[in-house]
Amino acid sequence: MWKTATGFLGNITQFFRHEITSPHIDDPYLILKQIQNVSELTTSVFVMDTIVPTSSSRKIGNWVVGETNLLYVARGEVKAGLNLDKISPDDIVIDTDKIKIKLPPVEILDEKIDVNQSQVYDYDRGFLNLGPDVAPQLQSQAQKATLVKIKESACQNKILEEANDKAVILITQLMNNAGFSTVEVTTTPSEDCQGITTK
Repeated sequence: MWKTATGFLGNITQFFRHEITSPHIDDPYLILKQIQNVSELTTSVFVMDTIVPTSSSRKIGNWVVGETNLLYVARGEVKAGLNLDKISPDDIVIDTDKIKIKLPPVEILDEKIDVNQSQVYDYDRGFLNLGPDVAPQLQSQAQKATLVKIKESACQNKILEEANDKAVILITQLMNNAGFSTVEVTTTPSEDCQGITTK
C-alpha cells in the first residue's frame, strides 16, 4: 500500500509539473506606451562659439552722421533627436521574439543661446557718440543671427545623420531590454535641414 501511495503521488506531481517560460511582450500598444513614455529623445547635441557683428547708422537724408557697432560673442546649442509621440501602432510589428519599428524623422528639438556663456564684447557709438544708442536692439539682432548660423553649422556637420544613427542604437537597446532577441529599426528621412548645404 505504501508503494502504491508513493507511486500515485509521484504521478500526480508529474502531472502538475510545469515549465516557466521567459517573459514575452506581444502587445504593440504596450510597447508603444513604453516608447512614448520617453517622449522626446535627444540623441545629438551641437555646440558652437561664434562672433556676430551688428551695426546701426544715424542718417540725415542720405548722409551717415554716426554709426554704432556691436560685437557679440555667443555660444549656441542645437539639439536633435526624435519626438517619440509621433510613433503609431502601425509603425510596430511584433512576431514572437522579433520586433520591427519604424521611427519618425529626426528633427531639431531645440536651438538656443547659452546666455551665461555669451556676452557683448564691444559696443562703439563712433566719433563723438553720434551713432544711435541701440544696444538692446543690436544684441537681439545678433542673437537671432546666431541662432540661424548655429543651425546652419549643425546641419553642415550632419547633426541629423548622427541623431538618426544614435536613435537606432538606443531604440534597439531598449527593445533588447524588453525581451526581444531580434530588433529591426528603420528610419525616415528628415527635412529639418532641407535647403541648407551640407558638407
